[in-house]
Amino acid sequence: MPVALRLLAVALTAAALAACAQQPPVMTSSRPAVQEGARKTVARHRAPSVVARYHAQPASEQQTGGAKRGGYGLASFYSYDPHTASGEKFDKNELTAAHRTLPFGTRLRVTDVDTGRSVTVRVNDRGPFVRGRVVDVSASAAETLGITGKGVAKVKVDVVEAGAK
Repeated sequence: MPVALRLLAVALTAAALAACAQQPPVMTSSRPAVQEGARKTVARHRAPSVVARYHAQPASEQQTGGAKRGGYGLASFYSYDPHTASGEKFDKNELTAAHRTLPFGTRLRVTDVDTGRSVTVRVNDRGPFVRGRVVDVSASAAETLGITGKGVAKVKVDVVEAGAK
């Protein structure tokens, strides 16, 4: 009888190991849908369509190397960020801006299309990371433009001086 008991124990152990080796059952919960939505949100911020329109150049500017590149979009402002992507310390009193792709040191003329007020800023940070916005300006530049009350304004952005690549 002890041999039969050993065989039964071996069979049960083998069955338990086989069950552990199988793939886990498919869960039908809402969790994958939540993760999928989160991935879509991240993807939208990585490739907003506004950036493509902003950097599109007319044929005449493509021939000249795009030195007068410009476009329209929304501008917002920020007043506190201890460090910038360029490594500079952030100073809200300087006329600076954040842009997704333009080289650091590039000078931009940002003009509020509603009021006609404009300011020249230097790119020293990356952003904005909100869909539809083309530039974030410092608080000082926002005061010059008169957009601190609104928070966001439709602007025209022109490259005045290209920065180092």
